Amino acid sequence: MHQRTIPLNGVLSREKDDSDSFIDLDRLLAAVLRRAGIITLTAAIFVVLGIAYLVFTTPIYTSMTQILLDENLSRFAQEEQTPVQGKQQADTQISSAVEILKSNKLALRVVDELGLANNETVLNPPKSLPSVIKTWLRGSVGLFSAATADDPAIGDARQKAAALLQQGVTVERVGRSSVVALSYRSPDPQLAARVAKGYSNAYLADQLNANFEAAERASVWLQERLDSLRERAQAASLEAERYKAENGLTSARGELMSEQQLSDLNSQLIIAQADAARASARYNQFKAIIDQGRDNAVKNATAASGDSDNTVIQDLRTRYLSIERREKDITASFGADHPQAVALKAEKDDVAQQIFQEMQRLTERYRNEFEVTQSREQSLRKSIEGVTGKNSEANQSMVRLRELEQRATALKSLYQSYLDRYEQASQQQSFPIAEARVISEPGVPVSPSSPKKTLVLALSAVLGLMAGGTLAFVQEMQERYFRLESDVRSALGQTSLGYLPLVGATPEKPLHRLRAALGRRRGHPAPPPAHMPLERMTRIVLDTPRSAFAETLRNAKLATDIVLQGRPSRVIGIVSAMPGEGKTTVAANFAALLAASGKKTLLIDADLRNPKLSRMLKPVPKAGLVEAVLGDITWTNAVRVDQQSKLAVLPVAPRPNGDIHPHTNELLAAPGMASILENARQIFDYVIVDLAPIGPVVDAKAFSAHADGFIYVVEWGKTPIRLVTDLLTAEPHIAAKVLGVLLNKTDMTQLAKYSDFGGQEKFRREYDKYY
Repeated sequence: MHQRTIPLNGVLSREKDDSDSFIDLDRLLAAVLRRAGIITLTAAIFVVLGIAYLVFTTPIYTSMTQILLDENLSRFAQEEQTPVQGKQQADTQISSAVEILKSNKLALRVVDELGLANNETVLNPPKSLPSVIKTWLRGSVGLFSAATADDPAIGDARQKAAALLQQGVTVERVGRSSVVALSYRSPDPQLAARVAKGYSNAYLADQLNANFEAAERASVWLQERLDSLRERAQAASLEAERYKAENGLTSARGELMSEQQLSDLNSQLIIAQADAARASARYNQFKAIIDQGRDNAVKNATAASGDSDNTVIQDLRTRYLSIERREKDITASFGADHPQAVALKAEKDDVAQQIFQEMQRLTERYRNEFEVTQSREQSLRKSIEGVTGKNSEANQSMVRLRELEQRATALKSLYQSYLDRYEQASQQQSFPIAEARVISEPGVPVSPSSPKKTLVLALSAVLGLMAGGTLAFVQEMQERYFRLESDVRSALGQTSLGYLPLVGATPEKPLHRLRAALGRRRGHPAPPPAHMPLERMTRIVLDTPRSAFAETLRNAKLATDIVLQGRPSRVIGIVSAMPGEGKTTVAANFAALLAASGKKTLLIDADLRNPKLSRMLKPVPKAGLVEAVLGDITWTNAVRVDQQSKLAVLPVAPRPNGDIHPHTNELLAAPGMASILENARQIFDYVIVDLAPIGPVVDAKAFSAHADGFIYVVEWGKTPIRLVTDLLTAEPHIAAKVLGVLLNKTDMTQLAKYSDFGGQEKFRREYDKYY
């Protein structure tokens, strides 16, 4: 028996998607259009709820005042200008002002000033629908928890009014400025303006009272501290003077006498050390020159005369150089023996001796000066040592004296500081100036601040669209059914044979419209819109040959002929995954189409568990497929022939007691079944076999060896993709012989909504013009 082989790895292969892998806008738009009904309905429901909220909600009016926190208002009343506040300090001050405005103390002040303790609008405001719901929820929670003393309803009317004012007041900072905005919400616009005004006045009064009370408390405390500091400062000064007198610590110009004397001696010692060093340097210089002898002393007389500033040596040195120059000239001219040269030489030696003697005299004088300065330095050192010993004792006493004087000075400075603060606090008591002012007076609101109609309706619409979108998304995520031919190709890797329109629904369906038009063209009235009997459903292709239903079955025939070409006779099984997918209707109409086209066709009802096709026959057959397989009768004796289409039908006869044969799969795989099919191939061109669903029973699997191919029927929008995929994966023998898949019971009016832009499903209405 010829079998068509298909690679098993192609059963579950999916088509490549050439669209954008991130977001497919076409599919997204198609999904939105498909779910436009649920989205619109949900948005409409939310808008209606928003309108109901606006109708049942009590309008609330808001009055607002603005208070500027300005420390410059009180600067002219201060003796010293306060430094400019930093950003963090200013933020802290504004935050403190906000908390004061929210405080219970200020609320009580407003209640007392405006007499709101008995105001019914404040104590029992009209409740809106959300407030009623909140109260009910709070009461439900309160059943499981004990009431607390903080509940406003438990306190007296004054405390309750203050608590309710706190709930209705909103205080916030305006941007990054020093302005604080206070607003009050109330059903009464006049009351809202009064409360806002009362809060601004109460805050300014509270600031004045706080400044006055703080200054008063500071003055009393400072007065007590001043008395104590004055007594302590006087006692410390007296103790310092008494200690100075007892220890003889006399001083002049702020210093002790011994310290002044020691300072003078140190200055003299420094001068004496400098003189001794200078004298020692001159003495050593001249002594070194003398020690070198007369000739060298004459040569170095220039340096010595420069250091000593001695005119005698300079004059002698000048004479010596002049005589030496004249001697050189005479000697060069007349020789060394010339009498004049000899005389000049003797004169030069005499001048050199005078220079040497003068330098010896100066050396002796500088030695005496050096000894004198050295003796003076030693004397000063001894005097300093004596004075230092006396000053050491005085310094030890001065340590204690300085401690006493510092203590007296500190107490005096502290006393002066507290005195200045006391005077400043006393002055501030007489300046009733607050560091805040009202820059925006509260007015009576003319329109309610809430609920905001436009905002509520817009928000309701947006929330409705979001909720509808969420529901649509959930529905799309649950969409796991066959809708398009591309689903068949991508999920199953099989050929799609087309869509079979839904039959038996309202007369507005495409098939009924076509049938009505066909009846009018033939001169017959349109059929009534009643439910179509099952017997007529098997003849749809005969009654409406120019319909989408018939055209899809023609496509199935063409695909079958192409795949099974070259075979004189073909056995084709009609299968489905679950019961109720319309495979019997498809099998009957497909067989009728083949018979009407002139092909010898045999339709076998092999659904032994539920033989719907056989039940349609009148009269009920007494023998059929089961008896023929078992050999009780000849199968040709059980065949019924339709006179109109010449379609031969081999039915299943009902059992006498109505039971189902327990071994249907063995019957379909029995040799008798193979014999029937072999004989049928000799007579018929097509043998169409209506088999049981693959999911619940194994009859189709048992019959698969006899079939040349299978047409798989899938119910549109109902059969899960996963179910068909799993069944075909589990039954590779059937999957390998699947000729194509028919999407049955397709709602043609909804089909276009599941197609992408440009898909052939978008043009179904154009296709209908040919039917």
